[in-house]
Amino acid sequence: MIEKPGRALILMSCACAVFWPGAFIFGFPGVMSQHWQQAFNVGGSAVGKTIFFVLIGATCFMYLCGRWQEKYGPGKLAALGAVLCGGSVIWLGRAENMAAVYAWAFLAGASSAFIYVPALTVVQRWYPERRGLVSGFFNMAFGLAAGVMSPVFTTLLSSWRYETINLVFGCVALIVGLTAATLIRFPDGHPSTSAADPAFEPTSRSVVEALQTREFWCLWLTWVLAGAAGASMLVLATGFGLARGLSLTRAVVLLTGFNLTNGIGRLVSGFISDRLGNSRTMAVSFACAAVAYLIMPHLEAIWLWAALAAVIGYAFGTLFAVTAPLAGDCFGMAHFGAIFGLIFTGYGFLAGPLGPWLSGYILDLTHGNYTLVFSYLGFMYLASAGLILLVRPWRECR
Repeated sequence: MIEKPGRALILMSCACAVFWPGAFIFGFPGVMSQHWQQAFNVGGSAVGKTIFFVLIGATCFMYLCGRWQEKYGPGKLAALGAVLCGGSVIWLGRAENMAAVYAWAFLAGASSAFIYVPALTVVQRWYPERRGLVSGFFNMAFGLAAGVMSPVFTTLLSSWRYETINLVFGCVALIVGLTAATLIRFPDGHPSTSAADPAFEPTSRSVVEALQTREFWCLWLTWVLAGAAGASMLVLATGFGLARGLSLTRAVVLLTGFNLTNGIGRLVSGFISDRLGNSRTMAVSFACAAVAYLIMPHLEAIWLWAALAAVIGYAFGTLFAVTAPLAGDCFGMAHFGAIFGLIFTGYGFLAGPLGPWLSGYILDLTHGNYTLVFSYLGFMYLASAGLILLVRPWRECR
């Protein structure tokens, strides 16, 4: 086993690598939505589609990256992800229509796949005894990034040119990502040496075996429903605040509340899951998010809206942080990357259309009926809470 300071450096490198994709994916759709609507003369549903293209970009490469990481190594994939992330943001600064924004969203999603899957696998293999905690820490960097950067993006948008913001932060993302990628590797420096990696189990399920289990499909459906409900708040938070009469500066507080718990909550839920159990941790967070969605449109205080958005953000972060160790318990770590990539397809291909896209369409159709939309999303979280309780780790079934 590597000395703890050494593997701690690898954990920090993985967190740094995924920080900027998280900042752009979770921050730009909410912060830049008003700019895109005004600059390109489009409605809320058009902006909501950006999340759909982010998810499609990520999903198209999640499974492949899970396979490629064993062949090419996680560092090379993370470096390619950094190039896609930083380069696409620089290019976004010159976008002239929503089609270009959708192209950026697809590339941003793809960049997250090239970084997220290899880095998530790396941290769990280096810390087999604390997989929930390190998965939570890694996912915290991914989700918290937008909570940190959204206020920065919003403030600079009023004083800098849109093109300048994209150029500066695109270059920063490129430099940080490429630097971090040089340190990301599997134990023993060899991506395919399972003997040196205590996280491997000789009885791990193959991809085909995983597809034949109830656990896989319950996890897949959970990512469809909970993923759709959680991702919707990314594009609805600011719009809801504006619809209730808040200024843009105050409305972004709701998005910040969501993103802060989406980030910090991942570490908390990862820590709790090591003690309470993965399925129960997820079910409780989903049930709380359902209640938050159902009561949010009936309240009238900004601090209450921000608090409820934070509850939803916590549930969304829990989905990311706890699914990884739960999938590892159900299927083992030998084929974790490929199996996790397949689970993610439910989120990537269906959560976008069922969540942000459909929510924006309903709002346009009903002239801003957030009560209807939030009720719809709340019931999605309730269904997710029931589904995840059906997932039993393989160790409990054997």
